[in-house]
Amino acid sequence: MTVEELKQAAFTLSPEDKKAFILDALPGLAKDAMQDSSFLLQMFPVFMGILKDSGIELSQLLQLATAMGASQPGK
Repeated sequence: MTVEELKQAAFTLSPEDKKAFILDALPGLAKDAMQDSSFLLQMFPVFMGILKDSGIELSQLLQLATAMGASQPGK
C-alpha cells in the first residue's frame, strides 16, 4: 500500500475512528520515525500548525507537559 493510499483510507474514516487511529498508531510510527534525527525538525512545524488550528496556546501546552512530566518520575 502506498502513502497516498494510506492517506486516502485514513481520510475516509469517521471522526471517532480517526481519533482512535491516531492514538493507536502514532506512538509506534513516531518511535520508528524518530530514529531519523532530522525528522523531529520536520515534524515540529506540523505540530505547531495543529496547535495553532486547535486554538490551544503554547503556554497551555507547556503547563500540560510540565504536569505530565511531574506525574511520571524517572522519565
